[in-house]
Formats: sequence, structure tokens, C-alpha cells
Amino acid sequence: MVVRTLGFVIVRRLLGLVGLGPSPDARDTEIAVLRHQLAVVGRQVARPRFTPTDRMLLASLAKLLPRERWKVFVVTPATLLRWHRGLVARRWTYPPTGRGRRGLPESTVEPVVRLATENPRWGYLRIVGEARKLGIVVSATSVRTILRRRGLGPAPRRRGPTWVGFLRAQAVETLATDFFTVETVALARLYVLFFVEVDSRRVHLAGITARPTGAWVTQQARNLLMELGERTDRFRFLVRDRDAKFTTSFEAVFAGAGVEVVRIPPRAPRANAYAERWVRTVRTECLDWQLIWSDCHLHRVLTAYLAHYNRARPHRGLGLGIPVPVAANGGGRADAAAGRIERVDVLGGLLHEYRRAA
Repeated sequence: MVVRTLGFVIVRRLLGLVGLGPSPDARDTEIAVLRHQLAVVGRQVARPRFTPTDRMLLASLAKLLPRERWKVFVVTPATLLRWHRGLVARRWTYPPTGRGRRGLPESTVEPVVRLATENPRWGYLRIVGEARKLGIVVSATSVRTILRRRGLGPAPRRRGPTWVGFLRAQAVETLATDFFTVETVALARLYVLFFVEVDSRRVHLAGITARPTGAWVTQQARNLLMELGERTDRFRFLVRDRDAKFTTSFEAVFAGAGVEVVRIPPRAPRANAYAERWVRTVRTECLDWQLIWSDCHLHRVLTAYLAHYNRARPHRGLGLGIPVPVAANGGGRADAAAGRIERVDVLGGLLHEYRRAA
């Protein structure tokens, strides 16, 4: 395009010098500049956007310009004709009168979707029957239509249980375990092994070491089962990641107690969400505000924090309850509505607990 523009100007000037035509005036130069600018814009904008006003103007000018000169437009002739067909189609499209077939009322659609979402194993007829018990009359065909529009397929392929759903259903019988690391002031790395009771969110500190061997981890598992005592019979599953420190002997300890070890999928930490969430909590509320000197110091800090976490800290997942209720701690005035409120400092005032004075 650059060569054509320069050639046009040069040839016009040469012809004007030899007297074979007029020399290019300012108008010709302006046309050449505008054509080149359009070419530059065309290289940068892959597909320009036209407003309805732009389309009307270009279509009107197309009638004043011979068809063989339509190449000056930035759109093709087929585009101009398509615009015209669209105008004709909209011209003869009548607005809906509301006399056609109407959809089901929202009072019917919402319960059907709720029944299908909360019960993924229910088929269309089961949903029809449950809806009829609620005073909602709907056919199996209508249920199918509603669910397809909401992206819900037929049972039992509607959706499978997620890890979160599995853990919630099995929470009463499930333990979760994991490691997290702490760097001391001397940059020594310490490994902390812990267990979480998924149902109550109660956390058990299993052990702290700088060298977490398989034998050490197995021994901590034995210690936990001794600590749980008769409560071990409540648990059927232990969720863990695929860390190599969890050896076959570690799993054998729990298998002997009737607890099945469930390994999460590779690179899926959210499958062990309860353990991961506690790691975040203990860091943001405690460890990020402490300088740890040794494994003994870390043990004292975590022991104090766990006493606060298990016996005083409200949890949203428990309806703002606490993992170990006050009544289970040996009494206390948990239900008292009167009395002076006193504050108890934990970890040197890093954490505060509040209770009614006796």
C-alpha cells in the first residue's frame, strides 16, 4: 500500500511536469494520506465494530457508488447485503403477544431443582412423587425439561459425590492428618504431625521432630490411639495425603484398630481440606506472631494454642460452637447470663479468652 500511494503521487507529478495532465493538488494529496491511514488502521484492527448508524450510512453510500468501486469499503459487498437482510427480518418480526405456550411457574421449578440437587440419585418419577407429596403437580417430562435447562442430567449420572461431600457425610467417623513445617530462629526446620477429628474439629498434636522417619510417624499413630482410648471405635476413616512418611506400618496401626486409611488424589490438597484449613489457622493466629527457638519451645506454644482452639475458640463450621464443650471440661458457668466478664490472656496476651467470673 505504501508503494502504491507514493507511486500515485510521483506519477501525477511527472505527468504534470511534461504537460500530460494536471499536477496533484492538495485534494489529491489529502486523498492519498487518508487512504494510507485507512490501510494502517486496517492492519491494527482485525475486525472493526459498526454501530447501527455506521451500517445505515455505509449502506446508503453504497447505492451512490458503482458496484465495481465497492472495494473502497472496509466491509465486503456480502456484508452490506447481510445487513440489509437483517433489517428486513427485523422489520417483519412481531413482538410476542403472550398468547403462546408459557413455562412452568417458579413455584414449581424451584422445588423440582432443589429436590434434584439435594438428591442426585433420584430419577424423574421419584421427583414427581416427592413433588406430589408437597402439593406440586408436575409430569416426568416437565421435570426432565426443567433439569436439562439447569444443566442437571438424569440420575444416577447427575453428579458424583465430591470429596467435600464425602467428608461431610462421613464426618462423624473421620479423622484427618497432615504435616506442616516451622522454621526456628536458627533456620532449623521442624515437622509437626497432627490429627483432626472432622466432625468436632478437635485437633490432636501428635509430635514434633526435625527428622520425621517412618518409624517415628508410626509410633505417633500408636500414641494417638492410646490417647483416644475407647473413642477409637467412633472412627472408620483416616484421610491423609501421599507423603512418603506415611508408611505401610503407619496404615497397619490404624487397620488393626478398624480404621481404614483413605489417600487423597495426587496434587489435590483440597481433598484434605480440614487439615489444610487448620494449618492456615494456626499460622495466621499463632505461629506468624511468634519466634520459635527450639522444638521444646514450639511444643509449649502449640500446646497452649490447642487448649485455646479446642476449648475456647468459636468455629463457624460448628455454628459458632467449640470442639470440646464447656460442660465436658468439668463444669463451669457456661450458661450464666450474669456476672462480671473477665479476660484470660493466652500466650502472653497474643490471644484473649472471655468468660463470666465465678
